[in-house]
Amino acid sequence: MSAKILCPTDGTDHSMVGVAKAAELARLTAKPLRFCVVNIAHGGVKGPTISHWTPEQVREILDLAVTKAKGCGVADVDGIELIAREPGPAIVAYADQEGFDQIVMGTGDKHGIKRLVLGSVASAVAGSAHCSVLVARAS
Repeated sequence: MSAKILCPTDGTDHSMVGVAKAAELARLTAKPLRFCVVNIAHGGVKGPTISHWTPEQVREILDLAVTKAKGCGVADVDGIELIAREPGPAIVAYADQEGFDQIVMGTGDKHGIKRLVLGSVASAVAGSAHCSVLVARAS
C-alpha cells in the first residue's frame, strides 16, 4: 500500500482547517501530501464548458495550501487541479486512481442541529472513499 495523503481545498476558511490538519499529519508521519482543487465545470451539452475558477485562482488556492504545509515542515507537498461537475465523486475517484491511503478535508462551520451533519462534499467523500477519511471541523 502506498502511503500518501490527499487534501481537497477550495481556499475557504473551513477548508483551510483541513489543510492545517493534513499538513500536521503529513509532517508527523513523513507521508507525501497532495492538495487538490476541484474546479467545478458548468455548462456543456450545447454550450461551452465553463470552469468555476480561472487558472490563476486555482494556482492561488493551491499555492496558499502548499505554502502553509511547507511552513509546517512538510517537505513532500504539491497540488493539482481536478475538473469535474461533482466534487465528492471526483475526489474519491482521484484518490482511488492514484492510490492515496488517507483523505483529509475540512467541513464548514455549522451551528445547532446542523453541527451534527457533515457538509455535502465531506459526507459524499466519507461515505464512498476506499480509504480512511479525516474530516476536520472548523470551530
